[in-house]
Amino acid sequence: MKPTTTDLSGLNEIQREAVRSEEKRLLVLAGAGSGKTKTLLQKIIYLIEEKGVSPSGILAITFTKNATNEMIDRLIISADNSGEYAKKLSDKSLRKPDKDKIRFEYQKKYKWIDGLTIRTFHSFCYSVLRNYGVNEFDNKFRIIGDEKRDEEDELAKHVAPETVFEVKHKLLISACEEPDYLLRLKKYILDYFVDKIHIKKADPKFDHKDNKYFTTLNGTKVRSKSEQYIADWFYRHSIQFEYEPLLNVKDFSFRPDFYIPAANLYIEHISDKSYSTIDKEEQFEKGHLLLVKTYDKMTTDSALFNHTLDRIVKNRLPADYHQTRSLVYKEEFNGYNEEVKDFVAQIMRVTDMIKVENIDLDTVLQHAKADQHERVREFYELAIPIVKSYIAYCTDKSYLDFNDLIIKCISLFRNQEDIANKFRGKFEFLLVDEFQDVNNLQVEMLKLLLTERSQLFCVGDDWQSIYGFRGSNVSYIVDFEKHFEHASVLKLNMNYRSTQNIVGASNEVIRHNKYKIDKDVQASKISEHKIVVYAGGSEEENIQFCCDKIRELNKEGISGEEIMFLYRRNKMFTPYINRFKQERIFVQAKTIHGAKGLEAKVVFILGLKEGTGGFPDIWLEDRIFQVIKKANHDLLLEEERRLFYVAITRARDKLFLITEKGNESGFLKEIPDVYTVKTGLPMRSVVEKVITCPSCYSQLEKLFTFCPYCGTKTGG
Repeated sequence: MKPTTTDLSGLNEIQREAVRSEEKRLLVLAGAGSGKTKTLLQKIIYLIEEKGVSPSGILAITFTKNATNEMIDRLIISADNSGEYAKKLSDKSLRKPDKDKIRFEYQKKYKWIDGLTIRTFHSFCYSVLRNYGVNEFDNKFRIIGDEKRDEEDELAKHVAPETVFEVKHKLLISACEEPDYLLRLKKYILDYFVDKIHIKKADPKFDHKDNKYFTTLNGTKVRSKSEQYIADWFYRHSIQFEYEPLLNVKDFSFRPDFYIPAANLYIEHISDKSYSTIDKEEQFEKGHLLLVKTYDKMTTDSALFNHTLDRIVKNRLPADYHQTRSLVYKEEFNGYNEEVKDFVAQIMRVTDMIKVENIDLDTVLQHAKADQHERVREFYELAIPIVKSYIAYCTDKSYLDFNDLIIKCISLFRNQEDIANKFRGKFEFLLVDEFQDVNNLQVEMLKLLLTERSQLFCVGDDWQSIYGFRGSNVSYIVDFEKHFEHASVLKLNMNYRSTQNIVGASNEVIRHNKYKIDKDVQASKISEHKIVVYAGGSEEENIQFCCDKIRELNKEGISGEEIMFLYRRNKMFTPYINRFKQERIFVQAKTIHGAKGLEAKVVFILGLKEGTGGFPDIWLEDRIFQVIKKANHDLLLEEERRLFYVAITRARDKLFLITEKGNESGFLKEIPDVYTVKTGLPMRSVVEKVITCPSCYSQLEKLFTFCPYCGTKTGG
């Protein structure tokens, strides 16, 4: 291989091999803290300085705007011999807009950096469509996102005045102008959002053993699904009713199931679990009151049920009874705003998944209708019309969401060969950072840009693939050589970030995953600090431990900026931040997903317990989403384990794992004791130990007459 004049002394042997490689399809598989981004940047410099590649022929793709800026920053620092740029970046008095302006000025100063194309997937597609998209779409399109953009970047120049949520919520309200849709939606909201809560929040007269109830369309709480069915029929037909009214007859008081005031009619609903109604019927006869009985089996046949209630209820209403009521969204969903928001959020995720997986909407609905669960079938019957309306609305308004940017770009390259060839001819080298996060659409776009002469250089770590819920597909990195012809893989196995105990523990955790590429990651840093596992008896004890430990770290000279708290869910940190504010304790805090790519001298990981809301939390993948993309228990658990691995490897020097005594996360058991030190308050004995065996000195409970260990009489 030709000797290089480019300074590669800061790289290890495998990093240098990756930089110099002329393989057409190369994956640099790099563990956490192994310098994969450093290797990618050095590859860019090497191509320009050593191989004479024009900067305009290099396309570097990232996943976030922050990652793009970081890449540009590091290239500028490499070129700025004065060190002034690095000083300005570290200047805390400068705001983000100020630093963005400085970055722009320095980028223009170094023409070779300015000549590079360093973009996110979305930004690249945006640029293509803005300049050439008239052949595929309206090139005056605007970007519609999940939230309004406040960043001053290329995508922010043409932002839609409304968000995806706002549009879908508006379309949902519009769909509710059809009474049937409104009532079906309300029933879904009541059945699968509202009725998840327990009876203790409702009427105290309910004393069911399971503490469950069912909410009817008018908000009444009833005891069974079939009673809900009856009450909803009344509501649909504008018939007022009372549920379980207190009735005083001659011999005793009791509560019949329903009373229709306009018909002076009582209804007693009979189920398989109902007690005998003979005594009640006798009381009705004595009181000369009208009673009819309905049965569970009626509710299974809608035609029979409608006919029955028409006969026994409507025929008994006064001739002038024409109480009609218009159904209005605002009135019907008053008090259920949060539940509706959750429903819309589910539609938003389903829409994204459908686009990423490229599945026809009618096919999705067909699959959903075949599902064995009523909830899934009902969801898609309500959701798909909104998704169709959303797509039509965006087309009409010339909106593109972030998945649309890639979809339309792919379509443009497929349908307009001259445009595709323009970009294929321009970019000789395609470099992709964090390749483990790619989805189907992004890989398809990359393949459309590649030719036999162009080079694909990817860096990533399958052990850090944690965005499956967003559509990323870990198979593209694990099976890289299957997805790209004539591909090669290099492994970076040296971790320069964390101590040997942290690296060793993370290796042992990820070893339990089956679907992965094996790597023998080694630590370059030696330290005596073991990982601290703290198991408090309560959340308050855990918070107190963290407060005490932070103060100790501060005394050691470790500032709050070097201490990071990580957690699975934002709500896990809420009681901690409230206490920290009271005691004027400052730390960094992120969800684990949000901390990807970050590091800190000291890391605390919260919520390491079993069960719902714990870690792992493998019950998040609702069956609703599995209609589009199947995910089994093992695959979900493996992604959760990768998430734990990411959390562990954010720590440079010290790591604290916070759990719950007696309910420790199974992930903690995967870390060998050699890497940890465990602490926590001791549990109290169930029975006080008051006797010591005179022979073997075992502590025994006072009820023992003979020692169970050696047989010696104890005198107990």
